[in-house]
Amino acid sequence: MSSFAGTRALVRLALRRDRVILPVFLAVVVLMVASGASATIALYPDAASRSQAVTLINSAASTLAMYGPIRDPNSIGALSIFKLGMMGVLAVAVFAARIVVRHTRAEEETGRLELLGAAVVGRRAPLTAGAIVSVGASVVAGLLSAAGLFAAGLPGTGSALFGAGMAAVGILGAAFGAVAAQITMSARAAAGIATAAIAVAYAVRGVADAAPDGALAWLSWCSPLGWWQQIRPYAGDRAWPLALIVALAVVLLAAAYALATRRDFAGSLVADRAGRAGGARWLRSPLGLVWRLQRGSFAVWVASFAVVGVVFGSLSGSAGDFLDSPGARDLFEKFGGVGFVTDAFLSVEMAFVGIAAAVFGLQSALRARAEETSLRAEPVLATATTRVRWLGAHLVAALVATVALLVVVGVTAGLTSAASVDTPHQFWRVLTAGLIQAPAVFVVIGIGIAGFGIAGRLGVSGWVALSTFVILGEFGRLLSLPQWLIDLSPFAHTPRLPGAPLSWIPVAWLAAIALGLFGVGLARFRARDVSS
Repeated sequence: MSSFAGTRALVRLALRRDRVILPVFLAVVVLMVASGASATIALYPDAASRSQAVTLINSAASTLAMYGPIRDPNSIGALSIFKLGMMGVLAVAVFAARIVVRHTRAEEETGRLELLGAAVVGRRAPLTAGAIVSVGASVVAGLLSAAGLFAAGLPGTGSALFGAGMAAVGILGAAFGAVAAQITMSARAAAGIATAAIAVAYAVRGVADAAPDGALAWLSWCSPLGWWQQIRPYAGDRAWPLALIVALAVVLLAAAYALATRRDFAGSLVADRAGRAGGARWLRSPLGLVWRLQRGSFAVWVASFAVVGVVFGSLSGSAGDFLDSPGARDLFEKFGGVGFVTDAFLSVEMAFVGIAAAVFGLQSALRARAEETSLRAEPVLATATTRVRWLGAHLVAALVATVALLVVVGVTAGLTSAASVDTPHQFWRVLTAGLIQAPAVFVVIGIGIAGFGIAGRLGVSGWVALSTFVILGEFGRLLSLPQWLIDLSPFAHTPRLPGAPLSWIPVAWLAAIALGLFGVGLARFRARDVSS
């Protein structure tokens, strides 16, 4: 039997399982790229306004670190993809990596792949099927994005290169996911490793772009996202960097195949360590068990937030140069910021931190769904542990850990920002700016918990809500969406600290809404069946 036998059937099964998430994700990415380009063209109708905007953007180290430079000050296309381009390719890369993990390591971890393997399915078929679906989704995203940009009125060559670059980065994300799926025995860990690899590539590129006078320009060549920038759609139109991205993806996929054929089924490159024969006393409680399950991922997130805090705090000192003129202040408002100078920069960065904390909080709280589907929840609930206590433990762990992450980023950013601007009280202002994100994050967690409580599969409502809130917050103003629609996001009501006045009324409302959602989730979980 061929090692690829059964690949077609597995591809059809994967497409059947992803029949909702794939079209929705592709539609969101393509619509945001195309509509963002149309809105930018309308926002900067003449060459003078475009040139001024590009000059201001390229003078800000903080903006360069997040989105990269604009290569051609006279190109409306380069300005159009300035923000949406980087965010779009990152989203496609992370999505592609997780799709591969979902159809390989996750299937293996749950035991479904073992059942399929008992039929006519070759050893390489699952990895091949996952790669085909993921790569196919990346290519479709690139093709549709290119078509959308061209339909918005941008040049065809630049649009085609942008789409090809998005597809190439998505394929590279799939390759990261394929390798990560062979490294660890946990699907969650594999997804985390792949996402971390993409995050490192983004961070390396950001450091290179933000360095003054191009002092670290060479570092950009150490990142695949730096290679993507070198394609320069609408600002030079170079196709050859695509070969670098695709070549790295091919090498990683080859490595994934080599590892997949040499390891045992359900095994991994890094084997799990055997635990102690006896457990600690604190493991007797549901909260202790939840902490034991999540402490590893929490440690990784703490380290990541500490690094992010140091970077943001260090960059805050250079933000004043960018926002010194009224024109720069107007531009910053258009891209979602408030206030001015250092406070404006830090308020925007803390908003990003709040979204990242919500990602962790949802992931932590919805670990309950993974425990339920893997049949590990039933043995616990068969003891004296009540349903409310079990789900409450997951919720409390998520809330406490989320606040801890916000404290970490607030402390590190506060210390470095205070040193950068030589103002000791800046520490407390930045720490408060980090903690004030908590109520909005709790609302997002509450949506996920409420959905899970109503029906296990509805836990995904938290991710849908978070994605919607990010789109509204990031691109709502750029797309001229009505204010009432933007205000649906809880992050829109978070005080923009430091700089803006602190109003406790929206904070109290967000906290009340979060408590209500928690109550709905816990109450409904008591009444429904435990599903698999």
